[in-house]
Amino acid sequence: MTPDTTRTERVTPPHQDNGTEAQDSGTEAQGNGTEALRDLLTRARVVLWDFDGPICRLFARHSAESVATGLVEWLAEQGLHGLLSDTERESPDPHAVLRAVDRRHPGSDLVEALEKRLTQEELRAAATALPTAWADPLVRTLKAVGRRLAITTNNSPEVVRQYLAGRDLLGCFAPHLYGRTHELGLLKPHPDCLHRALRALGAAPPAALMIGDTPSDLWAARAAGVPFLGYARNDRKARLLRDAGAEVVVRSLEPVLTLVRAQA
Repeated sequence: MTPDTTRTERVTPPHQDNGTEAQDSGTEAQGNGTEALRDLLTRARVVLWDFDGPICRLFARHSAESVATGLVEWLAEQGLHGLLSDTERESPDPHAVLRAVDRRHPGSDLVEALEKRLTQEELRAAATALPTAWADPLVRTLKAVGRRLAITTNNSPEVVRQYLAGRDLLGCFAPHLYGRTHELGLLKPHPDCLHRALRALGAAPPAALMIGDTPSDLWAARAAGVPFLGYARNDRKARLLRDAGAEVVVRSLEPVLTLVRAQA
């Protein structure tokens, strides 16, 4: 990386209501700094959002690790303890468990049943999910200034719909909610959900922007030809994104909101 790509710039906007409770409102924009962030936002006519992370912390109170453990235990109850490797059984990621079963029995009734169980756990989690700081006002502001919005996620679209409706945000996105299908091989980092969103919105990839918080989001955006803005709520996530090659990473959505309002 050049010095430009490692520079951290501080943006200090006026105080705004972030629509959340007791969440970090740090405003560091990492990567190419404020100018690179402004350039991304200026070119974006369509904004594609990952769900769990940029929009909310889905498993903040109903942990993903407990969900993954529950899926593994259910498989054991079906007499399928040996289906997974030790590493897969110990994974804290329920999607990793689901993918592992699908690799061995793609498209099977077993995979369908496991996916339904995961969806039910995600629905439970959505009821207690924590909104990401500044996400709600950013979504509303983007919509108000004419950006078209979509969700592109590995979570169930049913879960996304429930959460957004509860925050009175569904109208900002609907009907453009592109989530997990029964074709699990098309989960991110495959760009399928981004492709579906771009087709439905009639948008060219360079005119879009993907906001994501994981390397798989970055890789999906790259595969689709969509510019990427990384969101990282902590140092570990920021490091993972930068190591994967993300050029612009923000530690808060507040500077994004400030720039969108300034461009309106």
